[in-house]
Amino acid sequence: MHITPSSFRRLGASLAVSLMLAACGGGGDPAASADAAITTALATPTPVELAARPPADAGLSAMELLGKQIFNDPNLSEPPGTPCVACHRPELGWADNHGSKIGVARGSKPASLGLRNVLTNGYSALVPPFAFVTVNGETEARGGHFWDGRADTLAQQALGPLLNPLEMNNANARAVVDKLAAAPYAAQFLQQFGASALNNTDQAFTQIGLALQAFQKSRPVQPFNSKYDAMRLGHAAFDVHEQQGMALFMDSQRANCASCHKMDPKSTIDADSPFSDFGYYATGIPRNRAIPRNADAGFFDLGLCGPERSAPVTPAAVNIADYCGKFRVPTLRNVALRQAFMHNGFFKDLNEVVAFYSTRNSNPVHWYGATGVANDLPPAYLGNIVADKPPFNRKKSDGPLLTPTEIADIVAFLHTLDDGFIPPR
Repeated sequence: MHITPSSFRRLGASLAVSLMLAACGGGGDPAASADAAITTALATPTPVELAARPPADAGLSAMELLGKQIFNDPNLSEPPGTPCVACHRPELGWADNHGSKIGVARGSKPASLGLRNVLTNGYSALVPPFAFVTVNGETEARGGHFWDGRADTLAQQALGPLLNPLEMNNANARAVVDKLAAAPYAAQFLQQFGASALNNTDQAFTQIGLALQAFQKSRPVQPFNSKYDAMRLGHAAFDVHEQQGMALFMDSQRANCASCHKMDPKSTIDADSPFSDFGYYATGIPRNRAIPRNADAGFFDLGLCGPERSAPVTPAAVNIADYCGKFRVPTLRNVALRQAFMHNGFFKDLNEVVAFYSTRNSNPVHWYGATGVANDLPPAYLGNIVADKPPFNRKKSDGPLLTPTEIADIVAFLHTLDDGFIPPR
């Protein structure tokens, strides 16, 4: 029997999902098993393969090339050794947690563990600035970089990790500028921004962000060259499982994934398939007990309500409490390459993510423990968890939304979103 790569993936996915769904009936709290994982996070980091599948330089402007060199410079952290690419590896869909296995990122020091899973910066040029938008009488938060939208531009976003003590850990902007002044590409920086560009700390630091933004907006970081893109442009065809998976993904009465992960397979315009609506939702993701700050039972990551940002200014008719616990919808491009999923990195397997959406309502005990109540929000904000549209509006008695085969088909479709597809000749 001839087994194609797609059918091999589907077979493995189906088996994994079947075993997992069988375990659902036994109850228990899967999050509890994460307690032991904290020790794993302190192991030696996975080496950052700076040369692995590097983006091609052909066609990059001088500013984009400068940004790329800053992005890959291991000397811009304290201690040295943690470049931007350590958490945004192109071979992993421009996201990684720098060797941490608990679902959130490790910083430049071995014991520095952050609060959230790293967001991909692939296709981040599509993210609009943060704003409250009113459509059909409903006001929603939309856009902004990071999970909580606290940076309006990629230039602002790029500077945050440089000074974050749990990330690149520089003491201040001057420390970063001094390191860049000693870098082999310092002359290129001066060519771009002027002979005295390094003399003014605040200005130079801002310009570092601009260079990083230019690279993040460059074509190699958003190539739109997945199998999905080849299919919508008429250069490739999906197999039966990929096609069935896409149909389920777009079915507004069933999986309904496309309602938040926007796409248009009939459009030849790249930006029409960002695979995000850039909105904010609370979906009831289980608590990741391996995150150090979650050792405090009274601590909760409330997304738009902090703690990584101050609460945004809202329109007069908007109550900010209605947004607590909500996080921005990430793009699903390259999602199958990632090693952890959701803002807190609770899930480590893409099949399990889809199974959660399928069974969150029908088997909450499996996901949250004996109480069956979402366990990563304080009681005051449990009402913010989305429950008014598929797949989240199902009754417990309805049972799982998807069969193991349907979950495997959706995962097969998600694999078509990986960059680097080469159409058959």
